[in-house]
Amino acid sequence: MSANTVTFPTWQDVASDLVAVAAGRAPADLVIRGANVVLVQTREVMEGWDVAIKHGRFAYVGPDASHCVGEGTLVEELAGRYLIPGLCDAHMHIESGMLTPAEFTRAVIPHGTTSMFTDPHEIANVFGLRGVRLMHDEALMQPINVFTQMPSCAPSAPGLETTGFEIGPDDVSEAMEWPGIVGLGEMMNFPGVVNGSQQMLAEIGATQAAGKTVGGHYASPDLGPAFHAYAAGGPADDHEGTSETDAMARMRQGMRAMIRLGSAWYDIESQITTITERGLDPRNMIICTDDCFAKTLVEDGHMNRAVRHAIDCGCDPLIALQMATINTATHFGLERELGQIAPGRRADMIVTSDLKTLPIEVVYGRGVKVAEGGICLAQCPHLDWPEDTRQSVNLGKALTAADFEIRSDAAQVTANVIGVVENQAPTKALVMDLPVRAGIVEPDGIAQIALVERHRATGGVTNAFVSGFGYGPGMAMASTVAHDSHHMIVVGTCREMMAKAAMRLGDVGGGVTLWQDGTEKALVELPIAGLMSDSPAAEVAANVTQLVDAMQAAGCTLNNAYMQHSLLALVVIPELRISDLGLVDVRTFQLTPVLEGVSP
Repeated sequence: MSANTVTFPTWQDVASDLVAVAAGRAPADLVIRGANVVLVQTREVMEGWDVAIKHGRFAYVGPDASHCVGEGTLVEELAGRYLIPGLCDAHMHIESGMLTPAEFTRAVIPHGTTSMFTDPHEIANVFGLRGVRLMHDEALMQPINVFTQMPSCAPSAPGLETTGFEIGPDDVSEAMEWPGIVGLGEMMNFPGVVNGSQQMLAEIGATQAAGKTVGGHYASPDLGPAFHAYAAGGPADDHEGTSETDAMARMRQGMRAMIRLGSAWYDIESQITTITERGLDPRNMIICTDDCFAKTLVEDGHMNRAVRHAIDCGCDPLIALQMATINTATHFGLERELGQIAPGRRADMIVTSDLKTLPIEVVYGRGVKVAEGGICLAQCPHLDWPEDTRQSVNLGKALTAADFEIRSDAAQVTANVIGVVENQAPTKALVMDLPVRAGIVEPDGIAQIALVERHRATGGVTNAFVSGFGYGPGMAMASTVAHDSHHMIVVGTCREMMAKAAMRLGDVGGGVTLWQDGTEKALVELPIAGLMSDSPAAEVAANVTQLVDAMQAAGCTLNNAYMQHSLLALVVIPELRISDLGLVDVRTFQLTPVLEGVSP
């Protein structure tokens, strides 16, 4: 464990002092008076109540804490404002914010997030168990609760992609002994579970043997025997639902439906009706973000944004708060630690003047004021990242336009094309007729896509076609954020620009770049594993804004199109994806030809 890890006393360490404060025999460290205290455990608002805090935990929660005030007690008056539990993000990937754990934490604290359950499977694909440990260690240095779920699938689909490192049952068993590990990250290899993969079941078994929670990921519309087999395999939750039917199916199988609002995922509105209209028990529904960009964090918020959205979709504010606090804590076996304003729990709380619009006015983490007026007041320490983690883009050769050619002797070809769907993770499997000029297939009206191998310096380039971005001529965008294998994805309408974009990322050590007509229009440098920056969120967000503007200038009008770009290699979400091994039909989990009649 890092020497800088923040140590927080357990209940057992401080139980005597908590009891003494509650009984009036010892002074509290902090007393908050005159609050409208939101009790998510009973779905009540207690007007004019007080809370007393000792050693970062609630000692007394009730109508009058005057007996807890003594020498050295700090007293804060709320004058009728609401006091709610700190918000918990039940499923998310820090790397998707393009930030290190420290800078992600600094960005979300002012939005009221005080607990995160993170799955660092992005860095696991680049640096394996060592990368997970680095993320875990920096997480434990933070002033709020950043828990880690051990990644389950690297590669996410064995045999269909090649990752920088692999994760196996022995890695999972080892990680279960680390402090701060709360479970297994999303089990994306759902075909493996359904088909009885002994490796996948061993990982799940090691997690359950450790008494920890198994995360789910069932990215298929099939709710027949395959879904039931997956549920029998042990995952305790799933965030891949997109409809009311999906949410109900998961809840009825004893799983918790995690409904997400991230930068590109808008799945709350379509599933919250399970509660608001169908009347199912809300204890089995949890709000999460999954993936949030730095730009979203800076401009729109984090879990506060997601909770507000649920309320706007007709959810009772107190129920929405339950879905972002106590439901999450209970799910991970931490109900005695987090998620409610009650004795013994960590004093994570938010001061707000309205439960519907949810302005985040003051944030406390572990009894300490960590944000006020949108400003983070806490120190968020950085890990000293090893130098090799900043040298992860290994192309193996200088790429040229010729590396991005798809050749044919025919005058016209029939191609299998990836179809991007706005605001959704799934793609469509399209079939298009494309012309051939001088022996090269030309994607008139659509774009080319390439996956460039970057872990082992093989020089490999896999080429295919993609539709839906709307790009005009003469451009290319490259990214080393390429879920989940995190090679490099290049999308473009000019092969020369595709080569320049790819080589630029090799030079800077990773990130995202957009080129048009011979000029670099935007660059987001992500030097750590090609995934993250240790710069402040506002700086990264400014670079992302420039990238978004460049994408729009190049003809793309999709909402958060960069997320679609970064997911084009995610070979566990239907229908078509690209990997270093070829074009993947995720409906059948088999390689499929780019050009009909040509072997994949």
